[in-house]
Amino acid sequence: MTKAKTPANLTITPRDRRFGRDGQYRRWWLNDDPYATAFYNAMSVTFPKGEGFFIDSVRQFRDGASPRLTAEIRAFTQQEVMHTREHVAFNRHVTDQGYDISRLEQRVDDEIALTKGRPPIASLVATMCLEHFTAIMAHELIADPRHLAGADQAAADLWRWHAIEEIEHKGVAYDTWLHATKNWSRWTRWRVRATVMLLVTVRFTKGRTQGMLDLLAQDGLTGARVKWRLFRYAFLRPGMARKIAGAWASFFLPGFHPWKHDDRALIALADSDYKDARLPKPKSGASPQPA
Repeated sequence: MTKAKTPANLTITPRDRRFGRDGQYRRWWLNDDPYATAFYNAMSVTFPKGEGFFIDSVRQFRDGASPRLTAEIRAFTQQEVMHTREHVAFNRHVTDQGYDISRLEQRVDDEIALTKGRPPIASLVATMCLEHFTAIMAHELIADPRHLAGADQAAADLWRWHAIEEIEHKGVAYDTWLHATKNWSRWTRWRVRATVMLLVTVRFTKGRTQGMLDLLAQDGLTGARVKWRLFRYAFLRPGMARKIAGAWASFFLPGFHPWKHDDRALIALADSDYKDARLPKPKSGASPQPA
């Protein structure tokens, strides 16, 4: 069996775009649907601090990496810096609509705090697991246009732009993990990543669900019926959670690698919208510059 790996001809290309600066999103910016809007708003709140955590976790293991992986970590960092900037701006729109996101942000802080005092490899493996989540959600977001149907245009553009780059750099954290654990046995690697993925999945699902319910409660939507409507949105129609279940489970297979499923064709479906924003490929040894 051929071992899966990051494609040799893959280029990770930061695209410097700004979204939603010229206007205000609707309160329920996704198809006038409070459930759909809460789903993505709760996700967006996690990104500024979460992606800072991802950057720090991966960059700790640059030493001794191959020139190619070093360059990919650099491009990954640049992409994540710009994702952070744009979701800070997006989250400002959320608060401008009157939502209090302080409890959602505190949950992110609490989740990140779980890695405090632990070896750096613990942060890296958590990052690798969460990057798998973002990559498979990004795949589904672009593959099925129904997820963003009826969205305010700037918001839809933001999420598609973010999804493109999540697909593009989906192997970086995993390849960094392989580099950092090159002296581990295959069994130890599998056991650690499988265990952490299960823990991350529980915490991720619980934290984001609490965040969505918090935002919905601020719209006066509470109770069992609201929980059912949210479940129906996530698992039935359009069913993001259900549709990524198989890709999530593939993480546990022997020989897994994010690029075992080459979905670069999805990038091409949306990338032309951002071609004028592509930054030049960083030169070796150059530092990424936040735009």
